[in-house]
Amino acid sequence: QVQLVESGGGLVQAGHSLRLSCAASGRTVSYYPMGWFRQAPGKEREFVAAITRYAITSYSDSMKGRFTIARDSAKNTVYLQMNSLKPDDTAVYFCASSSKPGISVNRKENYDYWGQGTQVTVSS
Repeated sequence: QVQLVESGGGLVQAGHSLRLSCAASGRTVSYYPMGWFRQAPGKEREFVAAITRYAITSYSDSMKGRFTIARDSAKNTVYLQMNSLKPDDTAVYFCASSSKPGISVNRKENYDYWGQGTQVTVSS
């Protein structure tokens, strides 16, 4: 059984940083596409970043240059480093994993396992 557990969210001031973690069990993160999505109140869940089994990374244009996705195979964990945070980054952040090869990593429909989410709140 695949489980994804996010942690690291919290309340920060604009301009500060946070690092989110996604600890996986039942799945080796380096074998599958792993993604981060976020959902703000009243909005659709949107793509943030992803990393493929070949360590190719992708980012939403609005986060490129501020956010970095990485993985630690020894800890079977995926991270999202978020710098220069803005109030618009306030959302619940979800980790996801896909069982499908060669997917479009920015489409949430391609992911079949999700974590419970972690709240990130950025104050101005």
